[in-house]
Amino acid sequence: MGKVIVVTSGKGGVGKTTSAANLGTALALLGKSVVLVDADVGLRNLDIVMGLESRVVYTSMDVIEKECELNKALVRDRRVNGLMLLAASQKNNKDDMQPEHMKAICDNLRTTYDFILVDSPAGIERGFRNASAGADEAIVVTTPDVSAIRDADRIIGLLQNAEIEPINLVINRFSPQLVGNGSMMDQADVLDILNIDLIGVVPEDSGVITSTNRGIPLVYEDGSPGAQAYMRIARRLTGQRIPIPDLEQKGLFSSLLNWFTKNR
Repeated sequence: MGKVIVVTSGKGGVGKTTSAANLGTALALLGKSVVLVDADVGLRNLDIVMGLESRVVYTSMDVIEKECELNKALVRDRRVNGLMLLAASQKNNKDDMQPEHMKAICDNLRTTYDFILVDSPAGIERGFRNASAGADEAIVVTTPDVSAIRDADRIIGLLQNAEIEPINLVINRFSPQLVGNGSMMDQADVLDILNIDLIGVVPEDSGVITSTNRGIPLVYEDGSPGAQAYMRIARRLTGQRIPIPDLEQKGLFSSLLNWFTKNR
């Protein structure tokens, strides 16, 4: 039986959909069979990030309304074996889907695929409840800023109340330089507040915007720091024990400056 993981965040704009796309692609590159499910009914974006928007014919709502079979609604990504997309409907709204609908879709997919990654809408309303209904586990994506972390903390509480576990954390757009000059929270601060397991840290990477606009997930670019981070996270999802690099060590000058400041 496959594993259903909801990829979520409290706040929009933290890179949740980008993370879902890259993790799904990375898992497929590792030889796993994967379905990326866009649960953002009415405002889908995952197909664009994946570069598959022109090939979407049927959506999850077509499956729910019995307009087509589930397998027929899946879009195959031809760039890598074993990667599929189930797009969300743009003409419906979130109230047209019920949690039991998403659970039924996920339960069906888990019989065939190794991983089902559900890209949740931001926020805590109906879209989130639909997206998390069939999940075994969760990945919470946040950036190291106060508003994003506060919203992530709210989402974590809802996931815990739904008895979804484990809940793993991805810190996205991490900048050692900003941590070093005191403009960004460090990893320890984020973990102290959210109190869940860290599965990976994705550094700030200028290639993310370019890859999103091109519809080519960053993990296809092996040399990119962000791509390497997503590949490490994917390996951890498959059970491999890979240490999380201490990205803050790269800000050596800032660390020395902080040390001298504290010990003057």
